[in-house]
Amino acid sequence: VQLQASGGGVVQAGGSLRLSCVASGLRFSTYNTGWFRQTPGKEREFVAAIRRNADNTYYPDSVKGRFTISRDNAKNTVYLQMNNLKPEDAANYYCAVSSGVLSSIRDFQMYKYWGQGTQVTVSS
Repeated sequence: VQLQASGGGVVQAGGSLRLSCVASGLRFSTYNTGWFRQTPGKEREFVAAIRRNADNTYYPDSVKGRFTISRDNAKNTVYLQMNNLKPEDAANYYCAVSSGVLSSIRDFQMYKYWGQGTQVTVSS
């Protein structure tokens, strides 16, 4: 199983980035998928999640209205569109897949496979 994340970079505050994560070696359409972020010394933070059939999405208040998660099961790919980026959004962003129950979709410990991370830097 491999998850390959890409799309990170350096952007000014207020700018946008679109992250992508391509999965291989698993039946992607059977997994809920999420994005998390982490900065040094802090616990991995939930950013967004989408159900396996894309009929529902989940966000914390910190990114709601600015970030949008989507997926294309035909391409085994999940996306994270990030708009109006703030300096506090700077982190290493990880994609992951989970076969756990829906109630745990925000819990990083319930995710089985992880991508390698892509760095997002936001300058003020």
